Amino acid sequence: MVKKTAKIGMFIALAMIFSYIEAIIPINFGIPGIKLGIANIVVVTSLYVLGFKETIGISLIRILLMGILFGNVFSLIYSFSGGILSLMGMIIFKKFKLFSTVGVSVVGGVLHNLGQLIAASIVLNNLSIAYYFSVLLVSGVVTGFVIGIVSTKVIKILTSTKMKVFN
Repeated sequence: MVKKTAKIGMFIALAMIFSYIEAIIPINFGIPGIKLGIANIVVVTSLYVLGFKETIGISLIRILLMGILFGNVFSLIYSFSGGILSLMGMIIFKKFKLFSTVGVSVVGGVLHNLGQLIAASIVLNNLSIAYYFSVLLVSGVVTGFVIGIVSTKVIKILTSTKMKVFN
């Protein structure tokens, strides 16, 4: 139990560090709202290394802490809506083995953007921003693909016989 708690704490801390780095060093893709989402490396890796219950906790705690420390009410609303929809999709696709790790990550990226767009439509009381989904779809696929490749490599390292910490 202590070992598992330490792993979860490590994953939360790492996800927060990645989120913070991305917040202070924004990568500008030329389109508002598009981010690489490097904290999702931790989320995808956790899903495969620790399990879905732990990953839900890690993701929700990270979103809450980052929102409290560096965000506002709106960032919390957008992060929670994107994060929850993304997590549910990734859990379902992983559970039923519908895609590889990269595919699961792409699903997460697309659903995260969709969740945030739905939240924005509700907050702004404006459905016309739905046109933006085509741009967010492309960015979700591209960033999800990159995050999935990195996560696959990290998962292999953490689950190798040389890494006794995670076995």
